[in-house]
Amino acid sequence: MKIIDILKRDVPSISYEVFPPKTDTAFESVKCATEEIAKLSPSFMSVTYGAGGGTSRYTLDIAEDIEKYFGIPMLAHLTCVSSTRETVREQIRLMKEKGITNVMALRGDLTAELENTDRSAWAYRHASDLVYELREAGGFCIGGACYPEVHPESCDQKEDIRHLKEKVDAGVEFLTTQMFFDNNLLYNFLYKIREAGITVPVVAGIMPITGANQVERAIKLSGSFMPQRFKSLVDRFGHSKEAMMQAGIAYATDQIIDLLANGVNNIHVYSMNKPEVARAIHANLSAMIGLEDTRG
Repeated sequence: MKIIDILKRDVPSISYEVFPPKTDTAFESVKCATEEIAKLSPSFMSVTYGAGGGTSRYTLDIAEDIEKYFGIPMLAHLTCVSSTRETVREQIRLMKEKGITNVMALRGDLTAELENTDRSAWAYRHASDLVYELREAGGFCIGGACYPEVHPESCDQKEDIRHLKEKVDAGVEFLTTQMFFDNNLLYNFLYKIREAGITVPVVAGIMPITGANQVERAIKLSGSFMPQRFKSLVDRFGHSKEAMMQAGIAYATDQIIDLLANGVNNIHVYSMNKPEVARAIHANLSAMIGLEDTRG
C-alpha cells in the first residue's frame, strides 16, 4: 500500500521509525526490535538510511522483512548527499526488486568533511534533485522532510518554505516534520505552508525523549526549541532512568493527544529501535485512534 493512500483517509494514523544496524553482528538484534514494533500493527513504519549509504543494504533488508512477514507498509529512506547517479540508480533498482514502493527522499546531513568540500560537481545538491530521479524511475510514492522551526541552512522561514514548495512541486506527495517539542510551532508552520500553496498531507514527527542525554543530541540534530515545561521535566526526572522514561513517554503522548484534538491526524513517532517506547505510546493512544493492544 502507498503511504499517501493511508494519509488521505479521514482517520488518525500512527507510524514508527527504526534505524538499521551498522554491522552484520548487530543485525539480528535490530531485526528483533523492529519486528516487535511491527507486532503493534502501526499504519506504517519507516527505516532510515545511514550517512553516505553505509547501511543501505540493511535498510532494504529490514523494509522487505517487515512488509513480507507482517504486512506493514514500509517507508525506506534514501539520501543522496555526495552520491553518484550510478549509486542512487542502483538503490532505486534494488528497491524495485524488493517491491518497496514508498521512499523518503532526503538530501542527507552534511558531515564536517562534506561541509568544507566543493559541492558544485555533485550529482544531487538538493533533495528535489533526488525527487526528480525517483519520479523518472516511476512507481514510487515519494515523501519528503520539512522543518517547523526552519531548516538550519536556510536564512529564514520564508526562504525555507519557498524551497519546500519547490520540493513538493518536484513530486513529493507527503511531508514528515523534523521533531518539535512545542505544538504551537507546528500549527504556525502549517498555516504558513498552506498560505504558500503547499497542500500535501503533513505527518507530525514526535520524538519521545526518554533519557536526559538525548536532549543535547536532539537540539544539535534539529535545533529544536525546548519549552520551559519540557526543561523542567528533564531537570526533575533526568537523574532517574525509569522516571525519565515514564515522563518522556507522557510528554510525547500529551503532544500527540493535543495534535489529534486539533485535527492533525497523522503522527510519526521517532521511536527508533525501542519497542518498549512504541508499545507504551501505542497503549496510551489505543482508544483515541482505534488501535488494538496486540501485546497479548
